[in-house]
Amino acid sequence: MSVRSAVSRSQTTSSQSQSQPGATIRPRRSRPRTAATSTGYGDNDIICALTEARGIPPVVALSFVNLTTSEAVLCQFTDTQTYPRTCLKIKVFSPTEIIFTSTTAESKLVSIVAENADVESGGTPMTNIDRRYWSESSAHEYVERLSIPGDLDPLKLSLEANYYATCCFGAVMKYIELSLGKTFAPQTLRIRFEPSEGSMMMDLSTIASLELVQNLQDVKSRDSLFGLLNRSQTKMGARMLRSNVLQPSTDVDKIEQHHDALGDLVANPDMLLAVRSALESFVDTDKCLSALIQLPTKLGFPHMEQSVNNVLILKTFVDSINPIWQALVGATSAELRQIQSLCSPQNYVEVVNLIKYAINDDVGYAKKAPELRNQRVYAIRAGTNCFLDVARTSYKEINEDVFALVEEMNAEHGLALDLRYDPARQYYLRAPASDFDSNRPIPPEFIHKVQRKKFLEFTTLPLLKLNQKIRDAHAEVISLSDSSIQKLIDAVRTKIEPLFKISESIALLDMLAGWAQLSITNDYGPKPEFTPNTLALKSARHPILSKILHSSYRLIPNDVYATPQNRFQIITGANMSGKSTYIRSVALLSIMTQIGCFIPCEYASYPVFHQLFARISTDSPIESNVSTFASEMREIAFILRNLEPRSLIIIDELGRGTSTTDGLAIAIAIAEALIESRAFAWFVTHFRELPRILAERAGVVNLHLSVDITDDMNLIKMTYKISSGPEETKQYGIALAKAMNLPQDVIKIAEAVSSQLNERAERRSRNGKALAIARRRKLVLALREQLEQARDSMKAGRSQEEMRVWLKNLQDEFVVRLSAIEAEMEACTLDEDCDDNESSTGGTKTAASQGSVADTVTAPSNEATSIAKEE
Repeated sequence: MSVRSAVSRSQTTSSQSQSQPGATIRPRRSRPRTAATSTGYGDNDIICALTEARGIPPVVALSFVNLTTSEAVLCQFTDTQTYPRTCLKIKVFSPTEIIFTSTTAESKLVSIVAENADVESGGTPMTNIDRRYWSESSAHEYVERLSIPGDLDPLKLSLEANYYATCCFGAVMKYIELSLGKTFAPQTLRIRFEPSEGSMMMDLSTIASLELVQNLQDVKSRDSLFGLLNRSQTKMGARMLRSNVLQPSTDVDKIEQHHDALGDLVANPDMLLAVRSALESFVDTDKCLSALIQLPTKLGFPHMEQSVNNVLILKTFVDSINPIWQALVGATSAELRQIQSLCSPQNYVEVVNLIKYAINDDVGYAKKAPELRNQRVYAIRAGTNCFLDVARTSYKEINEDVFALVEEMNAEHGLALDLRYDPARQYYLRAPASDFDSNRPIPPEFIHKVQRKKFLEFTTLPLLKLNQKIRDAHAEVISLSDSSIQKLIDAVRTKIEPLFKISESIALLDMLAGWAQLSITNDYGPKPEFTPNTLALKSARHPILSKILHSSYRLIPNDVYATPQNRFQIITGANMSGKSTYIRSVALLSIMTQIGCFIPCEYASYPVFHQLFARISTDSPIESNVSTFASEMREIAFILRNLEPRSLIIIDELGRGTSTTDGLAIAIAIAEALIESRAFAWFVTHFRELPRILAERAGVVNLHLSVDITDDMNLIKMTYKISSGPEETKQYGIALAKAMNLPQDVIKIAEAVSSQLNERAERRSRNGKALAIARRRKLVLALREQLEQARDSMKAGRSQEEMRVWLKNLQDEFVVRLSAIEAEMEACTLDEDCDDNESSTGGTKTAASQGSVADTVTAPSNEATSIAKEE
């Protein structure tokens, strides 16, 4: 897609620029929310400012202002030429509009962002604004005026070294003021600088293919990782969860705090029940607090009405805090104790007193329209304003007249009319359509008739008149209440900082309580451990499939084990044997671990991954105009440019989009690069030659998903269990063809050709001595790693007796395996087929083959030392 088709340069005249800072590509409107609504950010209004500094690599700056929650987040980081971190940040915050400088309209950054934001298809609108609004001095003025006092000093220190992020903040605030007509009350905006460090890096392809926030088959489905983990009872908790899923933490202390708090809730079901019961009464507090601190430029009756609603929400919020504080009395984890401390009554007692002075004790926010209208009418305490008391009496009497009118009509017509309410139509009447027929026609005074399924809806002239009187009385009450409401809001604004902190703590508690409920109902394992170089999972299950199949099928668990000497794991197996599910499980469980959640397994030990890349086989969409192979190569190129030793990579069926020869060659080359990177990688392949070629490379492990097949090859049973070694040659395709009743003569020819090809491939792969040397090297490296793990276990407090037994077994196993390899090498030396190898080595026997068992163990140890230096 060309940049010119995605964005256009600002053509704003000087007169226009005085009223608004730029020109949008299309009128500002809400974008489609089908997917976003199910992923936690569907109702947020977020404006994003974007720019970059000249240089290689590029420095990108972003500023997000959430008008829904009154929060600003500033970012500045170094990105690559494909801008993966930038696209991830935009994905995390999901802005409703993106603004950029008019001078960068044709830049590569704007082009890539526009492509990922689906600008041409009506996604996120992008706006270019004049360069003069990107002012550092203007941004500092906004920070000084709007920042919460306690955040000001550390924020100013963060912004000193982040010039471009500061300019973005100035631009987005100016745009909100001039184009949207909104501003914030002084010292009420939460502003924070968010560095790129401290979170796991994932590209958009990985997020989509792993279905982290959205199901690939059905955007409305909850069968995604976010849908699985979202047991939140508040919108604040759902928003925090989405941010965590897309940005898993790499801070071990922070992760373990979440784990400890989660363990505390799981171990105390009574406390968990009390917490979740207390959370039920919370509304979207962030949205309410944000509305209280925003200063609209247009005042009128809708604003007065919404102000009363916001005060009612605020009262409901502060009334709901104390049950949370009481529910956490028995908490032992540091994080839960901190949440309880923030919810202490002393932190918001001043706000409670302000509300008690002005608002009736028995009112609160209601979700149903007629009940909410009544709550607004009786919000202000009686006696505050005598005219207000008279207006409320009038409102009450008119409502009583409505009910009296309905009773009269029922008596007159012999009907059981149902009085209904709609915010647009106000009161109206409903009756079963079956009550009226030729013998009982619809009375002529029933007007505005509408048939809805089995019911007839209508009104009458007297009811319309009463509705208008109620509107007038309600408007008068709201107008007379406005003075007291605005005084209360002005007073609350000065006390709002602790309320924001409480709201954040409620969001965190809601997220943790949801995970605790999930862990209990789905039998998740204990707290995961963090180890620097070992990934170990016992009886691990795919989290999403475990939920889907929980009631109907038993999901087969599998073990996972990876270390630096088992870092590149090649997975083979028949179609539908569970290969993709296995590697997806590893990736999804790592994300769950690093956001602080428990996972579905009996034991878990994870290193902290700083990057996660997934190349999963998917069909390329027609509209992308990209072939399967081209899509594969583009994603693999990105992975190879960005991977590091702390990366986790899963690759599924690489090379299937091209010829067999080319696909195998490319798969081998890419596998070699991944092995050299020392990253942890799971590599699913359909190339049977790949496991043989790479089998003896240090760090490579061959695994397969086992399949049971009958002798007559008429029945295939998937076990879905991971097993050591490459896939056995069992002619799964031919067995499947037999099951489909292909002609016997075709089957026989296929079997004969398959056998010949297998024998030829086996002959080509034989190189006995070279393979034996590689196996010995690999065995010694594995011994070195196991001895290092034993040393760490001793430091961790494992008993000497346990270690003695374990080391003796390790020695016995090592001697047996090494003796077998040495015997194979000696046999190769004596065999006439190994003459060439003998000439290159001089026919010299190894020291290990000449000495005793003790010498045999000593020799590899010396070799291990030299290998360690090479590695």
